[in-house]
Amino acid sequence: MSDEIDGNPVVVMETSMGSIEIELWADRAPITVANFLRYVDNDLYNNLTFHRVIPGFMIQGGGYNSDFVEVSGYPAITNEADPSLENDRGTLAMARTNVVDSATSQFFINLVDNDFLNQTGRTPQQFGYAAFGEVVSGMDVVDQIATVETANRNQHQNVPVEPVVIESVTRR
Repeated sequence: MSDEIDGNPVVVMETSMGSIEIELWADRAPITVANFLRYVDNDLYNNLTFHRVIPGFMIQGGGYNSDFVEVSGYPAITNEADPSLENDRGTLAMARTNVVDSATSQFFINLVDNDFLNQTGRTPQQFGYAAFGEVVSGMDVVDQIATVETANRNQHQNVPVEPVVIESVTRR
């Protein structure tokens, strides 16, 4: 099996609920893909969790371990959101704060077409979230993760009651 799809790298995310295979769009979001692969290559996503799960919206991971200790990441990257990089069902995007260029390690997988997350202009409110890949296998696992029971934990909402662990993320 090839390590790439159309010249783009592919990663395998092994979770406590199954495997998810993701094509990363290095040809369309090179800064974001390089950032994500830096975390992958240094095993920094291993044993983190999907710490935010909202059915009908997205599942988010890459920031906390199962004890809900936040990981420290690399410096924030430039937001590569673009109207052509849509937050459609099955796409992978970078999570960020209200600051446009604040994404570090956290990412999310869209469960539905989230058009309101797409870039529509250059102001901070219009900038959007940088989609940089898509699930090519294992969307059933993503959908299964979306069904777990959630609750509030400290100041966080929509936290899985039983942790959904990202056991590893490796290049295929």
